[in-house]
Amino acid sequence: MTATPLGGDERLLRRSVWRKLLGRPELGSVVGAVAVFLFFSVVADSFLRPSSLSTVLYAASTIGIMAVPVALLMIGGEFDLSAGVMVTTSALVSSMFSYQMTANVWVGVAVSLLVTVAIGAFNGFMLTRTKLPSFIITLGTFLMLTGLNLGFTKLISGTVSTKSISDMQGFESAKKLFASQLSIGSVDLKVTILWWFVLVAIATWILLRTRFGNWIFAVGGGADAARAVGVPVFKTKIGLYMGVAFAAWVSGQHLLFSYDVVQSGEGVGNELIYIIAAVIGGCLITGGYGSAIGSAVGAFIFGMTSKGIVYAEWNPDWFKFFLGAMLLLATLLNAWVRKRAEATA
Repeated sequence: MTATPLGGDERLLRRSVWRKLLGRPELGSVVGAVAVFLFFSVVADSFLRPSSLSTVLYAASTIGIMAVPVALLMIGGEFDLSAGVMVTTSALVSSMFSYQMTANVWVGVAVSLLVTVAIGAFNGFMLTRTKLPSFIITLGTFLMLTGLNLGFTKLISGTVSTKSISDMQGFESAKKLFASQLSIGSVDLKVTILWWFVLVAIATWILLRTRFGNWIFAVGGGADAARAVGVPVFKTKIGLYMGVAFAAWVSGQHLLFSYDVVQSGEGVGNELIYIIAAVIGGCLITGGYGSAIGSAVGAFIFGMTSKGIVYAEWNPDWFKFFLGAMLLLATLLNAWVRKRAEATA
């Protein structure tokens, strides 16, 4: 399909709806999400119940909150393998500081925010100063945080889990913000779903409507070329890592205030799930391409699959197989869509 000149000027072309759709990085993931939804709607009788869909959204939100900044980081051409354990670190700092200092829980929450964002800044700073691959930098942070989480928890609490803080001042108000439920009719929705939607909206606005969004795409497309046209590459990458850390703080507080105590060994392996959600959503491993909405769709596919298998009464051991198959198929579909978009540009 050829583009039609607008007002006789060949430089101003009206793009067809089809070409606009092909240019969207989340197109492949949307097609996959529709297919997964229809599949489980047929094979699982209880999948379409409002309570079941609420559970699916909750499972998607716990992944999606982290998948959003991870997607932005991948668009910027980098990875963060410490994201999973950073969530646990955030929860542990908040809990142990509040308990040991007998302070208002909100003090622990604030200290946790500062510590977690500082970890993100450390990742970004080390990456930009040493110029080592992000894989090496964040793998080192992953290992250090894993050891610190376990070591400090056993040193302070004497066990691998934190002490209960449910009876401390400020706990209930903090729980309302991070781990409450919103009732819509007869359906209860976790507040993490709202956090997820807000983060997706903010990230989408940043990518498509701000200068910083342009910097993210430029840095992911080629750091040297971006630097040559005045893009602050170092500041952009440090900011992206701090964004991942902020989301880890939100997820960590939800973990803490949902269960009151935190196991120090949690979070290991979740960083791969966040990356998978972003890739399924259309982000390229090489950077420079992707969207926040795509990461949300990828997280939704994860939620549908993880809970759909349960509702279909299948052996949950098959979950990882389906997750791997979706990753491969989504990557192939995204590559095909991108080639078609480039061919019709």
